[in-house]
Amino acid sequence: QVQLVESGGGSVQTGGSLRLSCAASGGTFNSYTMGWFRQAPGKAREFVAGISWSTATYYAASAKGRFTISRDNALNTAYLQMNSLKPEDTAVYYCTAGPRLTTSEVGYDYWGRGTQVTVSS
Repeated sequence: QVQLVESGGGSVQTGGSLRLSCAASGGTFNSYTMGWFRQAPGKAREFVAGISWSTATYYAASAKGRFTISRDNALNTAYLQMNSLKPEDTAVYYCTAGPRLTTSEVGYDYWGRGTQVTVSS
C-alpha cells in the first residue's frame, strides 16, 4: 500500500509561483508513474501533469509552459513547480500514483488527500 502526502499549497497572487511536493511511502516509488490532478469548486477533478518511472512527462494544455513536474527517486518525492499562476488555477491539488502515464484518473491506484492552492487577482 502506497501512502501519498502533499505539501506546499497556499495562497498567492496572480503571477506568483508555488512548488507542490508529494512524499510517497510504502511502495516502490521508482516503479510508479506519478501524477497531479486538481479539482476546483463545483468542477470535476482534472489531470494536470504526469511523470513516468522513466521520466517521460505529459501536461494538460492548461499547464503546459507554466508547470513542471519532476521526481526525485532517492527521496521518494514528486514535485509540481507552478509558475505564472492564474486565478483559474485555484483548486485542491492531488498527488497520485499508478502503473502508467495516463490522463484518466481511473488509471491511478493511490491518491493523497490534497493540498489547497488559491490564486487571487
